[in-house]
Amino acid sequence: MYRVSKVLNNNGVIAIDMDENQEYVILGKGVGFGKKVSQRFDKPQECTMYRLAQETERGSAKELVKGIEPEYLEIADAILTEAQKVFGDSIDRGILFPLADHISFAVARIRRNEQISNPLTDDIRVLFHNEFQAASVLRDILQKRMQITIDEHEIGYVALHIHSAIEDEKVSVAMQTARAVRECIEMIEKETGKKIDVISLSYNRLMNHIKYMVARAMTGEDLRINMNEYIESKFPEAYMTAKKVCDMLGKSIGKELDEMEIGYLAMHIERIYSEEIKA
Repeated sequence: MYRVSKVLNNNGVIAIDMDENQEYVILGKGVGFGKKVSQRFDKPQECTMYRLAQETERGSAKELVKGIEPEYLEIADAILTEAQKVFGDSIDRGILFPLADHISFAVARIRRNEQISNPLTDDIRVLFHNEFQAASVLRDILQKRMQITIDEHEIGYVALHIHSAIEDEKVSVAMQTARAVRECIEMIEKETGKKIDVISLSYNRLMNHIKYMVARAMTGEDLRINMNEYIESKFPEAYMTAKKVCDMLGKSIGKELDEMEIGYLAMHIERIYSEEIKA
């Protein structure tokens, strides 16, 4: 049994679970219709629930919800529902509050004609492809509800929020990963003097390899097989480039990379340019 502590709108209420004595935001079609403060009700079948007794990257959920218009909670809920279709129960819906807060600020920026630019948008689209696809539903939602048009830069930031809900890491960490990958790609292009074909399969594999390389460095995970000696003798130029990239990446993220990472990265670098030559 639940008791209403605040009616948000026709589709949302804040209510207390009387058995757990925990406060929740409950969202669903018609959940708040006709409800009054202190009214008791059973949990509706078609609804989503978000516990307010939690801390988020932007502060406590209880404080955040006070400054967020209910409509943005509904929009964030719709995005998380879309993401759950792709990622299943691995997604932490607790990001509802910082996500709704972000969307609220994004809409305010757009209304003031202050649309942002994000130089990492293309990298985010590749690195977090499924997250980006799920976040893209925001475009249709805002157009339909508010007649507001958002660009891909805003979608990229929402994709990072979705990623943080899957990997249990801060949005800032996901952004750091995308930035580190971009720096690595630029360094590889500079060292080799060749532009990488961004639509190639090898490019996608390289970006994802660097993404997981960063993740391993962050968690301290080591590779098991050392291929450095073999790769250095077979592909010396790719190996030297990979070594420079790994040194730069370690300094960029403030973590020392396992030396064995060099050989694996060199293989990806060699594959990209050997495929270009064949083409």
